[in-house]
Amino acid sequence: MEEAKGVVKHILLAKFKDEIPPEKIEELIKGYANLVNLIHPMKAFHWGKDVSIENLHQGFTHVFESTFESTEGIAEYIAHPAHVEFANLFLPSLDKVIVFDYKPTVVRC
Repeated sequence: MEEAKGVVKHILLAKFKDEIPPEKIEELIKGYANLVNLIHPMKAFHWGKDVSIENLHQGFTHVFESTFESTEGIAEYIAHPAHVEFANLFLPSLDKVIVFDYKPTVVRC
């Protein structure tokens, strides 16, 4: 097993508040995705909704994954005015949130 050199994943698990309409959720997701165009250290962005049949999601409905080249890049992202402005719109719409940063480990067989 080998830790990925430099690459850091920033994972956000979310459950939107019940009163947030689907069109508002879609607007927020588009805003989140647009951060990759505004914040240089953010190299990639992926998102999705829970489709698991195991029902172990603990109420979380969405996952957002951002890729950075370093933990310093995440720090720059967090402090960036575009992120701060977006977070002030996004976070109040959430009922639950978990943020987890990690360096992926590659398993070679």
